Amino acid sequence: MTKDNTKIIRGAGGPPPPPPPPTRTPDTLHSRQFATIQDLISEGEIEGFATASKENRTKGTTAYNNAALKDIFLNKTPVLKSNANSANPLSTDFNFQEVTFVPRFGTSNQTFIPGIQSSESPTAVGVTVTASTPVTRQISNTNVDAVKVTLTWPNLQKITDGGDILGTTVAYKIQIQYNSGGFTDLVSTSVSGRSADAYQRDHRINLTGAFPVDVRVVRVTADAADSNTADSFQFTSFSEIIDVQSAYPNSAYSHLRLDSQQFTSIPQRMFRIRGIKVRIPGAGASSSGTPSIDATTGRIVYPSGYIFNGTMGAAVWCSCPSMILLDLLTNTRYGLGDHITDSNLDLFSFVAASRYANTLVDDGTGAGTTEARFSCNVNIQKESEAFDVINDLSSVMKCMPIWTAGAITITQDKPTDASYLFNLSNITSNGFSYTGSSLKQRHSVVKVGYFNMDSQEIDYEIVEDSTAITKFGISIKNVKAFGCTSRNQAARLGRSILFAEQRESEVISFTTSIDSGAIVRPGTVIEVNDPVRAGLRRGGRLKSATSSTVVTVDDTSATDLAVDADGNPTGNATISLILPDGSLEVGTISDVTGGQITVNSVQRADGTTASSFSQTPNANTVWLIQNTTLQAQLFRVITVEEQDDVTYQISALSYIPGKYDFIEDGTPLQTRTVSILSGQKEPPGNLDIEETTVVINNIARSKVIISWKPVLGVAKYLVTYKFEDGNYVSVETYSPDVEILDTQKGNYEVQVFSYNAALQLSSTASTATFTAVGKTALPDDVQNLTIEPVNEQFIRLRFTQSTAIDVLHGGRVYVRHSNLPIGSASFQAAQDVIEAVAGSATEAICPALAGTYLVKFQDDGGRFSTTEAKVALSTVQITDEITVKTDREDTDSTPFNGTKSNVVFDSTLGGLKLTNPVSNLTGTYDFVDTLDLGAVFSLSVTRFFQGVGFYTGDEFDNRTELIDTWTDFDGTIANDANARLAVRTTTDNPSSSPTYSSFNDVANGTFKGRGFQFRAILESSDTAQNINLQQLGYSATLKSRTEQSAVIASGSSAKNVTFTNAFFVGTSALGNLNNFLPAVAINPQNMATGDYFEVTNVSGTGFTVHFKNSSNASINRNFTYQAVGFGKGG
Repeated sequence: MTKDNTKIIRGAGGPPPPPPPPTRTPDTLHSRQFATIQDLISEGEIEGFATASKENRTKGTTAYNNAALKDIFLNKTPVLKSNANSANPLSTDFNFQEVTFVPRFGTSNQTFIPGIQSSESPTAVGVTVTASTPVTRQISNTNVDAVKVTLTWPNLQKITDGGDILGTTVAYKIQIQYNSGGFTDLVSTSVSGRSADAYQRDHRINLTGAFPVDVRVVRVTADAADSNTADSFQFTSFSEIIDVQSAYPNSAYSHLRLDSQQFTSIPQRMFRIRGIKVRIPGAGASSSGTPSIDATTGRIVYPSGYIFNGTMGAAVWCSCPSMILLDLLTNTRYGLGDHITDSNLDLFSFVAASRYANTLVDDGTGAGTTEARFSCNVNIQKESEAFDVINDLSSVMKCMPIWTAGAITITQDKPTDASYLFNLSNITSNGFSYTGSSLKQRHSVVKVGYFNMDSQEIDYEIVEDSTAITKFGISIKNVKAFGCTSRNQAARLGRSILFAEQRESEVISFTTSIDSGAIVRPGTVIEVNDPVRAGLRRGGRLKSATSSTVVTVDDTSATDLAVDADGNPTGNATISLILPDGSLEVGTISDVTGGQITVNSVQRADGTTASSFSQTPNANTVWLIQNTTLQAQLFRVITVEEQDDVTYQISALSYIPGKYDFIEDGTPLQTRTVSILSGQKEPPGNLDIEETTVVINNIARSKVIISWKPVLGVAKYLVTYKFEDGNYVSVETYSPDVEILDTQKGNYEVQVFSYNAALQLSSTASTATFTAVGKTALPDDVQNLTIEPVNEQFIRLRFTQSTAIDVLHGGRVYVRHSNLPIGSASFQAAQDVIEAVAGSATEAICPALAGTYLVKFQDDGGRFSTTEAKVALSTVQITDEITVKTDREDTDSTPFNGTKSNVVFDSTLGGLKLTNPVSNLTGTYDFVDTLDLGAVFSLSVTRFFQGVGFYTGDEFDNRTELIDTWTDFDGTIANDANARLAVRTTTDNPSSSPTYSSFNDVANGTFKGRGFQFRAILESSDTAQNINLQQLGYSATLKSRTEQSAVIASGSSAKNVTFTNAFFVGTSALGNLNNFLPAVAINPQNMATGDYFEVTNVSGTGFTVHFKNSSNASINRNFTYQAVGFGKGG
């Protein structure tokens, strides 16, 4: 064999790869806390939780509690999904994990729920538990119900040689020993995972044996073999727990234990339950069956032909509002049972209401399914007035509670046959009165709030009446449906409200005698024959009754007996009678002979049909006839009030029998004819029209009064009128007259129609034409104008009060002044001297100005009296004053050289005028100079004015017609242009930066200030009129004034005296400085022989007085002074 000496050379392959990085297992252990919540749900006993009841789960089982979790909502989310299998739910079926739930249903003998702490007493231990050394502690307090053991791992992890940090597992036990009887494992578990920080775990152990009790913690896992494993733990502490052991009998409540990790705060809790069990009717009479409960809806199911015998059955859960109301009235814990028992109640009325409420109706889904007519699902959470709660529950089923004959009964708005009759024979002479609701109070849309069980919130159902919306627009009524969880029940309520407001709003009231008032009760349906409304008498009292089929009525001449021309009954005529027992029966009329009526078929009170009345009627009983041509009115009684010992006041609301089917399924209403007053009426006659002026709200208004003779049987008329060629205006009235306010001058055409009871108009109208004057006449001229002085500055004008209403109310009296003599002055060429006074005035106070005063009346339409009244005033003498300045802007070297705004100087006219009244009706002219008194004084100002109004196009060159046709040569009178003088003042130095007041009008007045600026205001109220202000100026004067002092001591030297108010002494611009110094007189006292005084330094503000004796030495003397000068400084 040959040996192969071939050598194989192999590479080293490079350095080895680096080791992987260490692994760190994340912390998986965290301390956890649980919240325990107890919620009082309801008074007990309740049926339980809705889903658990529907699934027919047994209370106390896990399946029941799981099903109940579908009805427990935390923050509006169910704990267990609705599609989960209650008997065996998956962990994924839970929206919240580790929820512990224990219910109590409010029975009287229920047990308490363990685990609800009353007190907890912790005891520290702090001993490490090893595999070889368990830790034991003893509890000797026999009141302790449970112990809470707290274990702590400082950290829990294992470090491998490779640097990995991993979790680990520690198994342990908690053992209990009762009264030294040997330890038993109560907890055998482990902790698995990693925690770098301290981790704690609590265990609650209920104690059930004899004391003392030993608690031992045992480590099952061997102790760590090296320091790389950290898994030691301590028995940190134990707490002795004493539980609350109250069972809260008759209170339904829940116990929830929640993991706090799933919530940031205590969650909102909601519970869907089947509430308090209430009694329902028991087994019926004559083996007519026993009512039962629909397990799905809570509706009471009454057997067909069920007859209530007055005995109530066992308490069960139901949604019947009648039985819920009965329970609240009789329950001694939360109701009125301490005051009301079954003996105080008309149980039959409650059962009747219950049967109607639990009748099935279409549920409005369109699927052909049904629901109870009225259901009540309500949570009454707070104490309320019994009256309010009773009425709220009654409203669910449209009932009204009534206390009558020592018992409480309820009457329900449901289909009801009439059970009593009223006509003019059994009411007082006041007859029937009718009232209705205002159209403004009627709604066309109802928004009904109800609790939506799916969304768990208040939802709203909107119900509209399209006809009402067309008539009245959208008017919304907001309603909260008490105890309603059904959308269609809310819709039916809305339709019921709209129907009542639109069709059942009329109330009839009348007074009847005791024989009727004592029988009729609220809720009773009555038939009424009112001849005034019906148009025929078809009711009265029987004259006699021959048998149970033949009766004779009291009157035939004034009564319509529903027969044709041959005396045969027509239109399925019937006669209704009140029988001796108070019942109402209706017979079909087969023959009428005179006043004798025979019947052959009778609808009896018990619902059966027979050939005769069940009893022979009494003479004088009430009767009523109706047929298809005319039927009785139907009303449901709402109140019966005893007026005195023999009369009763009854009020009833209109009643429409077909409304229930109309509301529930839209069945059309049948027409009921209650009046024959539908034929057309004749128009009214004797149409009369007159015009007058009246005062309304202190305003004179012209009006035309149209009146006519009333038409028999007509309560309403339509009046149409038009002015000239305008449109017709329509007015409806219930009286035989109508007024047209604020008539104008011209022709009015008037038509008057009659309405019948059906609001149909007469085929023709009464017509008339009238020529109105309106308020176009000019006011009378001012009469008996006189003048008398008031003082140096004012005069009083007196005149006779106007007789024109439109001057007295809303009119004015205008007073103007002219500098011209009385023969030359005219109203047009004069200016207002004061603001116009009220038209009812008889005098006016005016500034005293030399010249002529002119006065006219103006009515509220702006029309002036034709001719002005005049009175002259001679030159006014104002004594004891100085004129500080007279300023004439028109006589300056350059006339009217001041500041102009919207005015211009017209050299042709020789005066100021408005620049263009078409664009600006007002303009101003500011005087050139400012008047400066040097100090603040009260200054009297008198204006100097002369101007004339003119039409801008009324000049000779603008008039093209023949001069022979001119009616005047002075131009058209222009009364609507005017001018006035205004002044503003300042107490500052006008030469610096003064603050001025606003401008105030002045004719002759006194103003206080240092500086004065003047402005002329030209204005017109007619764009065609302007004013020529030819003379403009003012005169400024200061009054003479005397100032006297009290006694003053001069002192032993010269005495400086200051005037109380400064005097005007002149300025360099006004009469020269110190040209008007005041005169000062000294009245000395206690002077000796040779004493004298010297007065020096007299100025506008004071003076100096120096008393001396005969040796010229200063002395002290008393004195008074008197200073006479001009002006009063301030």
